[in-house]
Amino acid sequence: MLEGKAVMGETDMKQTMKEDALTLASKALDCFDVTEPTQIARFIKKEFDSSYGLGWQCIVGTHFGSFVTHCSGCFIHFSVGSLTILLFKGSVGEPAPRTDGLANLDSIVK
Repeated sequence: MLEGKAVMGETDMKQTMKEDALTLASKALDCFDVTEPTQIARFIKKEFDSSYGLGWQCIVGTHFGSFVTHCSGCFIHFSVGSLTILLFKGSVGEPAPRTDGLANLDSIVK
């Protein structure tokens, strides 16, 4: 398990879900090389979708920024060696009104 090797960033997950995330990251790193971050992300995302319902997003890499909206209790950000893993369940809100002058385009496209 990665508990001792993972450097925890931010999280609002309950302990059991956090442990699942670390366990799945460990399994993913056993199955895939660190040079395959997309495969690692896919593995973790699919397992969380299966265990905790659809809507999970996973980003794995060495250099990335993020600004996300997530469901409460469904966010974790941690590093393992050179890889950083961001896992969260997206939050659905009301779409913001368009301010780019293309509001009428939405009704045409539908």
